Amino acid sequence: MEAINLKEKLGLFSDTWTPKIVGNVDDNHVYLAKLEGDFIWHAHDDQDEMFLVVDGRFRLDFRDREVWVEQGEMIVVPKGVEHKPYAPEICSVLIIEKADTDHTGGIDDPLRKENHERI
Repeated sequence: MEAINLKEKLGLFSDTWTPKIVGNVDDNHVYLAKLEGDFIWHAHDDQDEMFLVVDGRFRLDFRDREVWVEQGEMIVVPKGVEHKPYAPEICSVLIIEKADTDHTGGIDDPLRKENHERI
């Protein structure tokens, strides 16, 4: 067991919408990701998804509302809820979700990544 320095890990990459694995909690991956611009509308039918803003801010769009998530805040998207992240400027987040979660909810899109790098 070692402490994980999130700032150091975030300095290892600059690509956006490409979660990097930094740890595991039971059957879940702990990811770091950088967000900028729009992602795609999607849902995870069988998994909740947690976002914690490490740096910056982003907006989660839902079909009935928008929620801004600021640095130091977190939000949990319940399974089955359609959502679309949007960050007007670069934003760094920590994400926890089941290891087998498809981060686009199975939607075929150029932003879809099937194998996440461990850093």
